[in-house]
Amino acid sequence: MSDAQNHYKVLIIGSGPAGFTAGIYAARANLEPVIFEGSQPGGQLMITTDIENYPGFEHGISGPVLMDTMRKQAQRVGSTTIYKTIIKVDFSKKPFELFSDDNSKYTADTVIIATGASARYLGLPSEKHYMGSGVSACATCDGFFFRNQKVVVVGGGDTAMEEASYLANICSEVTLIHRREGFRASPAMLDRVKRHPKIKFALNSVIEEICGKEGEGRKMVTSVLLKNVKTNEYKEHECEGVFIAIGHDPNTNIFRGILELDPAGYIITEKSSTKTNINGVFACGDAQDSHYRQAITAAGTGCMAAKDAEDYLEMMD
Repeated sequence: MSDAQNHYKVLIIGSGPAGFTAGIYAARANLEPVIFEGSQPGGQLMITTDIENYPGFEHGISGPVLMDTMRKQAQRVGSTTIYKTIIKVDFSKKPFELFSDDNSKYTADTVIIATGASARYLGLPSEKHYMGSGVSACATCDGFFFRNQKVVVVGGGDTAMEEASYLANICSEVTLIHRREGFRASPAMLDRVKRHPKIKFALNSVIEEICGKEGEGRKMVTSVLLKNVKTNEYKEHECEGVFIAIGHDPNTNIFRGILELDPAGYIITEKSSTKTNINGVFACGDAQDSHYRQAITAAGTGCMAAKDAEDYLEMMD
């Protein structure tokens, strides 16, 4: 292809709710956007079995189905989707230059970053096996499915405290598992958790294995095997759900030294905007949102990014 054929008014890096929504809005504005879906097309929702908090689906919808529906909608209204990953960008010149994992070069008048974030996991094979079937990294997303059941939360920071507090209002019992006795969480958050009658603690402990059973075409968690790091003793703890709350990493490494990032690596955007420190480059979804991290908020900022890109292009005409 020639450079002219590889040039776009709006180039969107990443899919998921933010990227697809940006594509829908940009396409409806006749901006003919292209969406580079990246290494995980559809984003984190591709490992989410059931979604019941996304508006418009009375009986819920699976993550993969929702993402496929968004993709088809974006394509139908005029977005082009490409199954490649952008691995390098040059925002020092106009038009912007971007390079994919097959060494192809693309140029764009505006760029919308929707690369998302990845939850940190324990790295256990059993954790991966039961992902979406008892193992989750989002209490707000999946807590409802564990109503009146016993669950565990892994972590020692504010995120873990928030997850435990949220789940304690839904589940019959919450056990917070932490590898140390001290916590990174703020004193106020920790104090609130300690006062809650449904929350228990398993300190100096790590999960060695997530145990479960399979039958009738479904998998379910039944317990976790805990190891006390001080005594090396093992203990089986019964539970139906395992929530990993040891943090998220934004997928923004290729923008380091180019865009302004916060200490955790999230892209800094102007207040009430998706504008980054470089004119014509916008960021949406979990790549710039370390707080909410919900599909609906990601979709909302995807809309904002497309509108911001449209406004920018109108000013440049």
